[in-house]
Amino acid sequence: MAIHITGDDHADQVLTDDPFALLVGMMLDQQYPMEHAFRGPAKVLDRFGTLEPARIAQADPEEFKALCSTPPAIHRFPGSMAARLQELAGLVEEKYDGDTARLWSEATSGKDLLKRVMELPGFGKQKAQIFVALLAKQLGVRPEGWEAVVGDYALEGHRSVADVVDPASLQKVRDFKKEKKAAAKAQA
Repeated sequence: MAIHITGDDHADQVLTDDPFALLVGMMLDQQYPMEHAFRGPAKVLDRFGTLEPARIAQADPEEFKALCSTPPAIHRFPGSMAARLQELAGLVEEKYDGDTARLWSEATSGKDLLKRVMELPGFGKQKAQIFVALLAKQLGVRPEGWEAVVGDYALEGHRSVADVVDPASLQKVRDFKKEKKAAAKAQA
């Protein structure tokens, strides 16, 4: 299934073609508009020439930081995200022999998949739940019990990037998040 998150055909194709790109996009989805975060992997590919985890992990940190900081940067905090991206690449290389899809293809259950994702740098529980939901909803990766571990992100609707398939659904997710923030603020 093709991924349509960024509104940019090239960036979406990179996400569709490369499991590491999808993982990186999710990692970058923090304090930054989601469609821009998920465009980051295409920027890295275009500038660095590869998204191969081993090559990224072994890149000179200063040169890689400069590459990620070049406008348009991969994130609003390009330096710290470049370092985190290299850390993520190193972990994928070390633990999964550079084969990102093994992260989910070898998971024995939804609980195991969530645990594996939470071991990654930059993935707390909520982000891990959203990524598991994205894998389930958009790639059909549905180990037993995935719905239970992702909670409300498994529900139909427009709650997170897992539900973004076009510009209209992106706007619905934005509206949902805005409503949740307003409700939380009103309760405080």
